[in-house]
Amino acid sequence: MALLRRRNLGSRSTRSAFDTLHTVSLMGPALREGLTGGGVPRAVRQLRSLLGVSAAALTSDDEAVGFDGGPHHHQATPQADVAEALRTGKTVVTRSRDLSCGSPDCDVRVVVASPLVEDGTVVGVLAAYGPSSSALLVRAVDEVARWVSTQLELAAASRQQARTAEAELRALRAQISPHFVYNTLTAVASFTRTDPDRARELLLEFADFTRYALRTGGQLATLADELRNTERYLVLEQARFGERLAVRLRVAPEVLPVAVPFLVLQPLVENAVRHGLEGSTGPVTVTITAADGGADAVLSVEDDGTGAAPEVIQASLVRGGGPASGSGGVGLGNVDARLRSVFGDAYGLVVETAPGAGTKVTVRVPKSAPAALSGP
Repeated sequence: MALLRRRNLGSRSTRSAFDTLHTVSLMGPALREGLTGGGVPRAVRQLRSLLGVSAAALTSDDEAVGFDGGPHHHQATPQADVAEALRTGKTVVTRSRDLSCGSPDCDVRVVVASPLVEDGTVVGVLAAYGPSSSALLVRAVDEVARWVSTQLELAAASRQQARTAEAELRALRAQISPHFVYNTLTAVASFTRTDPDRARELLLEFADFTRYALRTGGQLATLADELRNTERYLVLEQARFGERLAVRLRVAPEVLPVAVPFLVLQPLVENAVRHGLEGSTGPVTVTITAADGGADAVLSVEDDGTGAAPEVIQASLVRGGGPASGSGGVGLGNVDARLRSVFGDAYGLVVETAPGAGTKVTVRVPKSAPAALSGP
């Protein structure tokens, strides 16, 4: 305890700055849920503490979505001035003579209503209830309202990012190649007379593959699940291509629980199979590797097929397609976009290829990614 008493905690201004930054850091996550999120009550409490006022409120359009302070303070809210701030996008100050609260215990003498702006549109109001009117209070409420507006814009961007990721996932499901479905069922049909047991096994693999690919749920899966689904796909393709397609699998067991974007591996393998065999008369080997890369799991899919010009791959990634897109396969660009959306631009696809030299696609996934998983 003596050590704690002797510790220099800094000057009063330093402690005040620390307290302010701490309060701001607590508000950020709550406001990132938007004005209609469950974090609004918590954010309003922290806004009141930050401004040092008797009460604080957040409104969305004309509806109060969060309030913190004595119950009689809420009655003092000048609705007409809140409406004016919403309409004009300008700060409105209401002083004691215009307030409607009649409680003798109410210490509110001024309400400052400052607009919250998202992408150029007024979406709400921050109202601060203070014991006295001052230019400093008005300026403080304006500055805090601007910060809150920034958090709301980040929340909107996050929601849009989530919607984009979901749309990309739906597009990915929609791109499950009709040719693959047709050719798989044709291969199953070819075994029904000559090898009924094999036909039944292939049909079950196909059912499990489609059930996984069309599942609803989270955007992440374990690498183990992705590998299992990719193996189903390869069993079906090997039934079709026979000895023309060979597969090598090298997996470090410690990376199997790592969370990866749903349907991130099978599309890469599908591109390797289709693009590797395209124009090739001999057998093609597809090698799938999952290795421990320290902070990341490193996945790679490599084929020794015909390869492609690097500029063709680059153009397809920019367009959002991929080498096999034109033949019914899923584009590499879709996978690349989803990886960047989930983990950031540092985690996009790395493609190595050249005409006649095959193609290698590498993916790095942070092992610390949250495992927000949903079963198939």
